Amino acid sequence: QVQIVESGGGVVQPGGSLRLSCAASGFTLHYYAIGWFRQAPGKGREGVLCFSSSDESTTYADSVKGRFTFSRDDGKNTVYLQMDNLKPEDTGNYYCATGGPTWARCDLTDLQYDVWGQGTQVTVSA
Repeated sequence: QVQIVESGGGVVQPGGSLRLSCAASGFTLHYYAIGWFRQAPGKGREGVLCFSSSDESTTYADSVKGRFTFSRDDGKNTVYLQMDNLKPEDTGNYYCATGGPTWARCDLTDLQYDVWGQGTQVTVSA
């Protein structure tokens, strides 16, 4: 069964850090483009970053550049989203997504992904 599962969300104060995980099963994750998305209450889904399996590059949204970092552990078939210097506007439900063709270039829209996790909630509040 093909699936991905996010974990690591929680409540953190402004300026704090969290690391989200996205673990895949039933397929090899790093063959595919991977995206991290978030959705705040009452707002649309926003692309946070994406990883291109074609050239192993990462694209970051301007809102998170310098604060969020993508990494992966191929041995664990898992990718991570390290979030530092968190701000209240980072609050939302965070999703990992993948799928589409292998060895693909990613973008920050959600159109190319057909495998989504259930999401993990991140709340940044004093």
